[in-house]
Formats: sequence, structure tokens, C-alpha cells
Amino acid sequence: MLTTGAALSLKPGQLLTRYRIIEEIGQGGMGTVYLAEDIDLHRRIALKVLPSEMASDPERLMQFKQEARAIAAVSHPNIVIIHSVEEDKDLHYLTMELVKGKTLTELIGEDGIAIAKIFDIAIPLVEAVGSAHQQGVAHRDLKPANIMVTDEGAVKILDFGLAKLIEKAPGTTPDTLVTKSLLSGDHIIGTPDYMSPEQAKGKPVDHRTDIFSTGILLYEMVTGEKPFKGDTTTELLASIIKDTPRPLNELNPACPLKLSELIELCIVKDPDKRYQSFTDIRRDLEKIKTSMDNGDELSMQSIAVLPFADMSPNRDQGYFCEGIAEEIINALVKIKNLRVASRMSAFQYTSVGGDSREIGKQLGVKTLLEGSVRKAGNQLRISAQLINAANGYHVWSERFDREMSDIFAIQDEIAQNIVSTLQVTLNTREKRSLVNVRTSNVQAYDFYLRGRNFFRRWGKRNIEIALRMFTQAIEIDPEFGSAHAGIADTYSYLYMYINSNQENLQKANEFSLRALELDPTLAEANASRGLALSLSRRYEDAEAEFELAIEKDPNLFEAYYFYARNSIVQGKYDMAVRYYNKASEVNPDDYQIPVLLAQVLTSLGRKEEGEAANRKGFELAEKAFKLNPEDARAYYMGAGALVRLGQQEKGLEWANRAMAIDPDDPAILYNVACVFTSVNKIENAIDCLEKTVKIGASYKDWMLNDSDLDPLRDHPRFKALLESLS
Repeated sequence: MLTTGAALSLKPGQLLTRYRIIEEIGQGGMGTVYLAEDIDLHRRIALKVLPSEMASDPERLMQFKQEARAIAAVSHPNIVIIHSVEEDKDLHYLTMELVKGKTLTELIGEDGIAIAKIFDIAIPLVEAVGSAHQQGVAHRDLKPANIMVTDEGAVKILDFGLAKLIEKAPGTTPDTLVTKSLLSGDHIIGTPDYMSPEQAKGKPVDHRTDIFSTGILLYEMVTGEKPFKGDTTTELLASIIKDTPRPLNELNPACPLKLSELIELCIVKDPDKRYQSFTDIRRDLEKIKTSMDNGDELSMQSIAVLPFADMSPNRDQGYFCEGIAEEIINALVKIKNLRVASRMSAFQYTSVGGDSREIGKQLGVKTLLEGSVRKAGNQLRISAQLINAANGYHVWSERFDREMSDIFAIQDEIAQNIVSTLQVTLNTREKRSLVNVRTSNVQAYDFYLRGRNFFRRWGKRNIEIALRMFTQAIEIDPEFGSAHAGIADTYSYLYMYINSNQENLQKANEFSLRALELDPTLAEANASRGLALSLSRRYEDAEAEFELAIEKDPNLFEAYYFYARNSIVQGKYDMAVRYYNKASEVNPDDYQIPVLLAQVLTSLGRKEEGEAANRKGFELAEKAFKLNPEDARAYYMGAGALVRLGQQEKGLEWANRAMAIDPDDPAILYNVACVFTSVNKIENAIDCLEKTVKIGASYKDWMLNDSDLDPLRDHPRFKALLESLS
């Protein structure tokens, strides 16, 4: 017999009471597992032995016995059965049901597990853990090695070695169970890769730590990758606490959107914002599976529309090529059964010559639309190809040799061909013309596209050019509602960032009203009207317009973005968070939203969420100015994120780059002032703010409410500056 302190080494044929050892089949932190035979009952079992050096430690021995009681207390077909807890002198062991099969570690390959098969594992898994919670036991060490799929396909959860018995607090329900500490003090125990943030911080945990671990398991099953990574344990724990994982559909385009949302809700950092019970998770998994079985999720096609290549003789039609692609995107996003990559995501990639498989994987879509435009005078040649992103094969292609006046028909025909080829089901409303033509005049449309192209570049010079382009569009077609909305937005921009005179605000109001008169169905017009009203401090009226815009077009980014800004100036930070998040959902690649959101979250005391948002904003800003090196806004927004993340030197470098692009742009000056304030360059910050006022911009509402400027509040120059704006 083994003696205390000796190394554990049971030999084949060795007899422990009535159990004959056959062979060792596994090791873990809580003991060695052997295949053994119960000679009385003539059955094979798994025998788990606590190492003798651990048995000599009263605390670890107690933990081992705790495991035995925890497993024995739970009755569920997907949880391993414990037969007995025994000891023989200094040797402590338990006997368990023998499970033959493969662990999830063995089943998860580089690309994960096929989506359809995931549900066969996930549903029994969450049902079993949920049942354990109902019976008073949390696992606390869920990981692939602890989940077995038998040769018959049944799921078995192994090793409740770190489980804690859960005691019910008076008046609580199973969903509000609290854990009873196993040891004196709560140590960080568990496998680091699958820990919850609260475990990683060494904080008390409850049943929701199993929910987080399950989310990681599901993420890995879908993608073949872990959501949190690090070269060392310290880096890994930091990643769990701070990092936002890559979206699942970027890693596996076949992942249904609802499944992706479910997993993301499991791995929310804050336990209060996660799923609260496995009952809810099981219910939603079953809904998704049913949807897939009925073909609903499987028919959810996905596409990215890449910017069309400019093949014109002078290569001067880039704005027109982007406009065509964008109109097609705008048409497709309104289709309920089609998932469309955002404009910013798709426009990172050139239309011709890229690796379609890699682009599809990066964008998380199954199909790509690419094309080219050759425009010469009034003649137009457009080529379009629909490509299967998985294999690179063309599934549809067409060439259109038409006149410019046919551009709207061509765009609609391309969109209709996409729908037909992908076999997307349209509802009655969607069966109408997909591309919504707002003008019949091609020349007016051309100027409108030019204006929209310049407006998106931001900056004083670009906005002034955009205003000229929109103005020319309505001179050609005075009934063009979208162009009127564009003019309203340029005047709002000029009022907010360049020159805060009443004339700019008055024109923003006039043109937004006119846009709605010309086209009451135009969501963009409601958003423009809402912004003008917000700037006029008619906040409730503005909210009504934003609500109308969202009702007309739930995918309109500007409606959510302006709504959030309207909330900020009123100090309604919780509402601002809601609409910034909605804006980010509509356009997940917009860099400004995470940075603005981070500021609000920090003001609300949600520091960790704020850090994650800053990190995301910095990464998206860097991606943006790599696409457009003249994007000063990307530089100064990214600079703000960097300094909040402690990277002051790099942040100042980016701020100075923004200033170099246009040192007299008030918007740049104001935001660089915020960066200077963050790094305690107080005088430099006030210099910038004073310059904005001299130029004619008035940021009084922002200066009063912007927490970035809090360090300036008591400075005499800043006080004098605010008084001058009264």
C-alpha cells in the first residue's frame, strides 16, 4: 500500500479493496484516473485516486471529498455518475461511471465543429450544467477536456473537481444562488483559458461564472480559436478582463447571427449583463436550432459589396464607382433575410484582384459582389460579378453597356440579380424596386454623389466642397430631397465645427424642413431635421425626428449617431450609451463611435468598458487612416483613445498629424485640445480652444459638458473663454 508522501503509482493488476487496476487513463489537478474492474459487480469503472501528497494536505483532501459530494448530489444523464467514495489507509479515491469517447479537446479542430453538430453538444451541455445549478452545484472548471462525447454521441460532463456546493440564501431562486466558499478565502482556481473575469480577479463567483466559461467553449467550437489569448498566464488573465473578442462571423462566416449574439451575451464581462441562467441559454439554443432545421438560418445569406473599380480613361470617377456600390448596399441592407457587410468594412478591399476567400473570411460573408465602371461622356459600361467567397467561383456575372440615364435601372438590376442568385426570400414591400431613386436627373445625381463623397471626408475644406456639390444638384433638380438633406447636414456641420453663427443654423433648419416637404418618406431628412433641431436646443422635438428616422430606416447610422449627441448635450449619458451602441451595431467599423462611447462610459464609472471601447476605437481609427491618410478626424479621435489607454507619446504624435493636415480647422483644434488636456498640457489645450473661438466656432455646450475638459474648469483662461461665449 502507498505511504503518505510517496509518488502515486498504481500498477496494472493491483487490487484496491474490490477494484482491480487495469491501466491509467488520465491525470488532472485533482488526481489520477485509472480504468479498473469492480470484481464483485463484474463491471468496468473509472477510479480516481487522490495523490498521496495531496491526501496529506487537509485542505486539499477536503476539496477532494467536496468533489465527491458535489457529483454524488447531482442526478442528470449528461453528468458522470459517481458510484462510491472510499479510502484504504492513506489512499483516498472515488469510483465513477466509465465514459468511452472523445473529449471536446479532441473534437475541436482548427476550424471548430460544424455548426449543425454544435447544437447536439451544446444543448445537452447547458441542460446538464443548468440542472446541476438547480440542484445546488456549480462546476467552475468547464473546459473541453472536461466534456466527453461518447461513442454513441451522448454528452458527459466530467470532473466537478472545482465545484462548490451552492447554498440558497433566504428568499432566493435558483437564478440568484450564491456560492459557499470551499476554502478559507476565495482563491483563483480554475483553468485560466476558460475563467470568467470575476474568477481572474479573484473575486467571489456564482453560477454565472459557468455561463462565461460555456460562452468560451461555444466560441471555440464555432471558430476553432479561443476568444482570449496571451503568451503568459498574466497576459491571458488580462485579456479575459479587458479584451473584446473578434466577432465570430469574421472567423466563421457560416455562424448564424443569432448564435453569434447568444455566445457574445454569455461572455459579457459584467455578470449582471450576461445570461442569468442556463435555462435561458438552452431555450435560445433550441430556437436557433429549430430555425436552422426549418431552413431559416441556413437561408440567411451574407454579402459584401466591394467598391467598383474605376476603369474610366482618366481614372477620375472614384466617387461615382463608390456611389454605385453604396446604392446597392443601401438597397440590400433593407432586406430582412440578407446580412450585408458595412460600407466601411467592405470598402477596405479593392474590387479586382484580391483573394476572395481571404476577403470573405475577414468580412465574415459567404459572397462578394465586385465590379468595374468605365464612364466616357454619356456612355457607361458596368461589369458586375457575384463570387462564392468559399471557393472563388463566379456564380453570376453581367456586363451593362448603357447610357448614363440608365444608371438607376442598372443598380436595381444588379441588386435584383443578387437576390435571385442567392435565393433570398423577399416580403411584399421588398419586392418593389430595391434601389430607391430620389431623382430622375442623372446630372443632379452625379453632383449629389460628389457631395456625399466629400462630406464623408470631414474637415472644413471638404465640407465646403460638399456644400457646392449639393447646391449644384438642387439647381439642376430643385425637387431632389436627398440633396436638400445633404445641404442641411453641411450647414449643421459648419455651425457645430466651423462658424457658430445663426445664419448657418437657420439654413440647416430651412433645408432640413424643405427635404421633408419634398420627400416625407426620406429617413435621412428626418435625421437632418433632428440634428438641426438639436442644435437649436429643441431637444424633445429633435428626439421625435430621430425616432421617425429610425422607424423609417432602422439601418440609418446618422439617426442613432445624432440621437446620441442630442442626449449628450442634455447630460443624458445612459441614453447616449444606448444610441451610440445602436450606431455601432449599424456600422461596426465606424471609429468615432467607440471613442465617444468610451468617454461616456468612463463618466458613468464603467471604467473597464470604457477601456475596451477606447481600444476598439484606436484600432478602427488606425484602419481608417491607412485607407485615407488625409483623414484628420481618424487621427485626432484615435489620439484621444491612445492617451486614455496610457500611450501618451503615440497619442500626441497622432494629434500633431491631425493639426498638420489643417491647422485652422476648429473641429481639429477642439479635439486636439482634449488630447492636450488629457496629457496635462493645459496651456496648449486652452490655446487651441481660444483659436476655435477666434475662427468663429462656438462649442459652449460641449465645453460645459465634455468631461475631457474637466481639468480646465478652474483655470482663469478657460473660465474667461466660457464667459465670452455667453
